[in-house]
Formats: sequence, structure tokens, C-alpha cells
Amino acid sequence: MAADDLNRLLDDAREGFLEELVEFLRIPSISAQGGERFREGAGWVRQKLEKLGAEVEVVETGGHPVVYAELGEGERMLLSYGHYDVQPPEPLELWESDPFEPVVRDGVLYARGVADDKGDVLSRIQAIRLYRRLYGELPFRVKFLVEGEEEIGSPNLGSFVRSNAQRLAADACLWEGGAKDEGGRPVVCCGTKGLAYVELRTRGASHDLHSMYGGIAPNPVWRLVQVLRTIKDERGEITLEGFLEMADEPTEEDREAIAKIPFDGGALMESWGVSAFDRNLSGREVLEEYLLRPTANIAGIQSGYTGPGSKTIVPAEAFVKMDFRLVSGQSPKAVVELLRRHLHEHGFDDVEVVEMHGVEPAKTPVDSPVVKTSVAAWEDCGRDDAVVYPTIGGSGPTSLIATELGIPTVMTGNVAFAGSRIHSPNECVRLEDYFETVAYFTRFFRRFADER
Repeated sequence: MAADDLNRLLDDAREGFLEELVEFLRIPSISAQGGERFREGAGWVRQKLEKLGAEVEVVETGGHPVVYAELGEGERMLLSYGHYDVQPPEPLELWESDPFEPVVRDGVLYARGVADDKGDVLSRIQAIRLYRRLYGELPFRVKFLVEGEEEIGSPNLGSFVRSNAQRLAADACLWEGGAKDEGGRPVVCCGTKGLAYVELRTRGASHDLHSMYGGIAPNPVWRLVQVLRTIKDERGEITLEGFLEMADEPTEEDREAIAKIPFDGGALMESWGVSAFDRNLSGREVLEEYLLRPTANIAGIQSGYTGPGSKTIVPAEAFVKMDFRLVSGQSPKAVVELLRRHLHEHGFDDVEVVEMHGVEPAKTPVDSPVVKTSVAAWEDCGRDDAVVYPTIGGSGPTSLIATELGIPTVMTGNVAFAGSRIHSPNECVRLEDYFETVAYFTRFFRRFADER
């Protein structure tokens, strides 16, 4: 491929591609809230895929629909996973512009869902158009799986995948979520952590009491504090019996991959506005903890009176939301049962464990052919600085494809960057990153085609 030909085509298409992205971003497809306009997201994706000549089906589920499409010819097959749903935009007062009225400021496009995941979905569709103009029809089959429930834990994706396992069969899968790191380098990720999300609930009296009874009335908040101290100690180490023992040891290949990752801990701390990492972790141990170790995180605690001024009460109830990020060897069901047993053995049978949702960890070997193709496609873009991560700290339903269907799966492309504020107000992408990603996927498809 002549780089000049692709660059010229992309330059000519930029304005139209941006208008198309803006149109997609205006649809408030908030899966947590639904609403009258939510289904427009699925319909919009369907229309774009039909214009590519794909055979498209909008499949109803127990919740929001899945868009499934196939196009191209040949024996090799590539699955592309993404989602058209987005996070709620709240708190709205922290946005500098309407989250569903995209705005470009200084070369940066601001809108809910632009980085996660509408930009990623559309960049692949646009890349296929460029590929066709340069080379003609795809000599392999592309299967698009675009769901509408990723931001609420993909509760119905498992049943869809298991019911359509033969249709989804592929040689490789492009997952959503590719990005640049803090140093501006493209990242190729080979897996995701699992997740067990729970609530721990404690109760005291049948109603809030005057705090004059604070010495004799059971206080559910103190009870909760005591529970939490048995899960993590004062040094920040996880003390949930059997939890760490469940985890598989990282492979030598994973450790070697991490050793090659450029990492600026100081820049990361500065971006967070903190002066130290948890437990004063430093250097390479920060990356190992982030990518290869499980976590026990408190996401939120609620109880009693938290308004202005004072109100002297003994609260009637308290609860904490916790998420456990899991690695290979751990499973959400097993971790929840481990937690229940832990509470029983420590005398906390009165604490209720509410299982919210969970996903399994997933992993593709760092030396898999699709990983090599992903890196080579970056080299075709003139980038020799792509970094391979054995996994990421986040979670998703990746195991449905990578583990259950056995399809090697990678996250690549760099619509997002370190400052994209995914899940936060003022979510954004840099336009140059977006168009670079369109060019990247065009080159990825060419690489994949040449491997037939």
C-alpha cells in the first residue's frame, strides 16, 4: 500500500467522517437509563453496516438489542466487538458543554461515548470503506458484534454468544478499548481482568436512634468497618483467606512483556493529583500489581446522615459496594463463596452479601499471531513504539469470546488517549488520534488479508 494513497483518501474523507461521528454521538444511548431514544443507537449502527453491503440483524435479548453483521468473502474470519451504549453523563454540571451535543475545542472532540465506544465502532466501519477504495472487496469475512449493554455489565451477552457460537467463530477478534498510554504510545492489550461486584449490608435497630444510645445500640457502620478490616489490613494487604492463593502465577512471557513496557509512575501520579501509590509501590512493582494481581476495592460506602450541619444519630443500616478485580485462576462465583465463608469464620453471619454481577478473566498469549499483526500494522503506520500489555486492569465480557469460544482477542487502535476521561464528565478524543485509528484499522485489515 502506498501510504500517500491512504493519507490522501483519508484527508478527502475527514470532514464527512467527522460529521458521521458527530451524528452517532448525538444519540443518547445510555444503557443504564434506556429511554425513548435508546434504540436509535442500534438502528444507526445497523444502517451504517447495511450501507457497507453487510447482512445485518438486530437481535432482541432480555434487555437491549445486539447488532450482528457479516460481510466479505473467504475462509479467514475476523470478529469485531464493540458497543453502542454509553455511560450516564452525570454529574451534568461538571461538563463544559452538552454531553450529547459534540463540540470540537482546540482539536479535541468532547461528547459522551466518543472514546468509549462509539468512536471505536465507527472507525472500523470507516476503515473498511477506505480499504475497499484502495484494494476492492475484503478477501476475508468480518463479523460485527455490537451490543447495547456493555456499560451495565453485559447481562445478556452471554446467552447471545452461547446461542450463536457457530456464527461467531473466527480466527481472531478485535475487542473494543484500544488507546494510547501516558507517553502517547499505541497500546496492544491481550486480556482483561475478571470482576466480582458485591454489596455488604449491615443492620442495627429498626430505625435511626438518638446518638445518646451510641454506647449501647448496635451501630451497623462500626460493624461494617470491622468487616472491612478483615479483608484488608492496615498495610493495605488483602487478607481474605484463600483469595490470593486462587490466582495463577504470571507466566514468564507476561513478565517479559511487562519488562518492555515504558512506565512513568511520576506522570501517572501527577495526572491523579497524588504523591504516592498505594502501599508506596514503586517502579516495576506498580505495573505488576496493576496488570497481574487481583484487587479488593471499596467503590462506595453509605449510611446515616451526610448532609450539612450535624445530626446526632445511630444509623439503622449501612452498606458498602466492593469490586474484586480477578486474574487467571479466579472466578467471580468462587470469590463470592470465599467471601461468604470468610465472613462466617470471622463471626459476621449477620452481614448480608449481595452478589451484583461478575465476569471471568480472559487472556490471549502475548505471542499470538493476532498480537503480532496488531503490532505490525502500527509499524505500517510509521509507529515503532507500540507496547504490548499482557492484560489491562479493567474488566469486560472478553472471556465469552477469548475463553469460551477460544478466539484470540486483542484490544488495539487508539481512539482514546490517557486524558480521554472515559466514564467521566468531558469525555473526549483528539481528532488526530481518531483519524490515525481509521488509517490503522485500514492497515490492520490489509495485514490480516495478506495472511490468508
